[in-house]
Amino acid sequence: MLENQFNFALALPEIVLCILAIGILLLEAFTRSKDSSLSYIMSLGTLVLLSLISLYQWNAGLNGMTFYGQYVADPMAHFMKIVSYLAVMATLVYSRQYLIDRHMVKGGEYYALTMLALLGQMVMISASSMLSIYLGLELMSLALYALVAVRREHLGSIESSMKYYVLGSLASGFLLYGISMVYGATGHISLAGVASVLSSGAYNQMALMLGAVFVVCGIAFKLGAVPFHMWVPDVYQGAPTAVTLTIGAAPKIAALAITLRLLIEGMNAVSISWQPMLIILAVLSLAIGNLTAIMQTNFKRMLAYSTISHVGFVLLGLLSGVHSDGQLATGAYGSALFYMVTYVLTTLASFGIVLILSRQGFESEEISDLAGLNRRHPLLAFAILILMFSLAGIPPLVGFYAKLVVLQAALAAGHIVLTVVAVLFSLIGAFYYLRVVKVMYFDEPAKNVPEIGTQLSFRSGVLSVNGLLIVLLGLLPGGLMAICVQVIDASLKFN
Repeated sequence: MLENQFNFALALPEIVLCILAIGILLLEAFTRSKDSSLSYIMSLGTLVLLSLISLYQWNAGLNGMTFYGQYVADPMAHFMKIVSYLAVMATLVYSRQYLIDRHMVKGGEYYALTMLALLGQMVMISASSMLSIYLGLELMSLALYALVAVRREHLGSIESSMKYYVLGSLASGFLLYGISMVYGATGHISLAGVASVLSSGAYNQMALMLGAVFVVCGIAFKLGAVPFHMWVPDVYQGAPTAVTLTIGAAPKIAALAITLRLLIEGMNAVSISWQPMLIILAVLSLAIGNLTAIMQTNFKRMLAYSTISHVGFVLLGLLSGVHSDGQLATGAYGSALFYMVTYVLTTLASFGIVLILSRQGFESEEISDLAGLNRRHPLLAFAILILMFSLAGIPPLVGFYAKLVVLQAALAAGHIVLTVVAVLFSLIGAFYYLRVVKVMYFDEPAKNVPEIGTQLSFRSGVLSVNGLLIVLLGLLPGGLMAICVQVIDASLKFN
């Protein structure tokens, strides 16, 4: 580990992104282009550059802690950042035409805010103290609040932005209050210091327990777990679809990162105080997410409740690692990371297709808008079929293996009842995924749906690669799963 307390080489990705994000904002001020094409190209170039930097750091073993314990670079951080870069890259490609059709690219705010939100996510992923976790979270959240309202003439977007802002501020208050209580109980702000004090037993137990409750509540909001899920369906439905994809993909990786850092690395010694909370959150998320999704007619809102149910599976993987020995715990946390990565991959394609189906003056948001899609565009219909089957957990797609490894971790940890509950609600959830397939293949096409273009584009190529990965990772999941377990084992200190 490197001891230099101002080792800027470790934080090179964040430094580069900060400079280039400001550059993107200034670029539009001087060029004033109508479609912000330069900002789009510069954003993609930035993401490619960041991917190369993080890959080099990971391959070169450039790990360490710097800025007086505020920042850590480790294999888990490098891996999660690379996944975030790729997710944002796909988001920008899928969203490009949608933004142009709705005149949302003028001024370049979308690209600058997306890059700043990514910067916040990167700080969250590499945070090694409660202070840097909170700073990264607020940087990401403020950018996302603004993004939801970027379509200023659309009342639904403004309403969603206000709801997101108010509820997000409340959740940030919960998390900050919890952090202050943990600091008061242990006298440390760094996660390593907190873990050391908790292991020694020299802390104020009452203050620590109260702090743990508020910390878990704040984390649950950012993940979108029940009962802190109220914002998810409203924001997913009300925000422009391009922004919905921005919120629903890469930020989930960062939310999982701070969960692992705070609970597993920092507060693992007192897991007996927060594991029961995760059990309740997981069961409620699986139940409410799947049961409520059945009643939805809006495709984006259905996917929002689907997200909530998938968060339940991620939490199941996390809680299964508690009180397990080293290998079982690493496998459980690795299964949660694998599940989140593959979920993000599937979400990108799902909302990407919604963006492709949308046209100027037409939002392809209702499930009924997909009626007869197989007759109009068989390839897109087949792509949605693959995605719905993967989300439902049908083999041989990656969603099946993701659910399987989490359930195996839960069984290995002795959570037999939780495993049965998860399987039952997954079976219930399969209904609303299969309903989408039924609408596409057996319902009559709506008369007012615009024609779908058949021309090849860069966006079509990205979607093809996205869908191919979902199939290939279902057939050959071992490589990605091994990477997830490896980075967890090399980075988290929870023994």
